[in-house]
Amino acid sequence: MEWVEAGTLKRFSPEKGQKIGLFRTERAMADLYCLLPGQAQKPHIHEMSDKIYYVIEGTARFRIGVQERELSAGAAVLAPASAEHGVENLGSNPLVLFVVLAPPLPKDKGH
Repeated sequence: MEWVEAGTLKRFSPEKGQKIGLFRTERAMADLYCLLPGQAQKPHIHEMSDKIYYVIEGTARFRIGVQERELSAGAAVLAPASAEHGVENLGSNPLVLFVVLAPPLPKDKGH
């Protein structure tokens, strides 16, 4: 069994948002995204992978396709394959997201 104490792994950097790998298999990968206020993940597309974001701490604005929505701790959102998606920390507190991507990207192309 693989397990992690995810809460002890979160970290932040004033230079850019942090992506912390939790698990990776042939079928899925799971990460923590840690963004300080004002930091963002630029909108991008995964042609063959679905992405699920779950807000652990903070408030974020998500853009999935042409829709935008502000979500807070306890909310989740799906970015289906081929939909442009991104997230921005608009709040005044750090943002921590649990993110699942399935199937995973090749090891040299993480988002």
